[in-house]
Amino acid sequence: MLTGKRFEDRAARLLRRAGLTLIARNYRCKLGEIDLVCRDGNTLVFVEVRYRSPRGYACAAASVTPAKQRKLLAAAQHYLQTHRLSDQTPCRIDVVAIDAGQRAGEHEIQWIKNAIGS
Repeated sequence: MLTGKRFEDRAARLLRRAGLTLIARNYRCKLGEIDLVCRDGNTLVFVEVRYRSPRGYACAAASVTPAKQRKLLAAAQHYLQTHRLSDQTPCRIDVVAIDAGQRAGEHEIQWIKNAIGS
């Protein structure tokens, strides 16, 4: 199984257990990609899943650069327009950051709600 898909699956399980409903995976458009699109009550949640191994120079959360944030915002706006959702639709962008632990198979998972403001 591909690493990215494996960690997206793990993030989806975490969100499902927290009561969110998965609507779409890997939404792609010319402006960018959104890993997971969920619903949390009446709020639409766009989720970026980031994984970093211990050899990486930055933790997973820090790897969501300003350029990546702009792409996520643009892709989220595209999703809203394409699905004919009102700009009044409550929505947020979350990050699920997964960092490899020191031992094999260990991971630290951080769910950052409303990580990227508009």
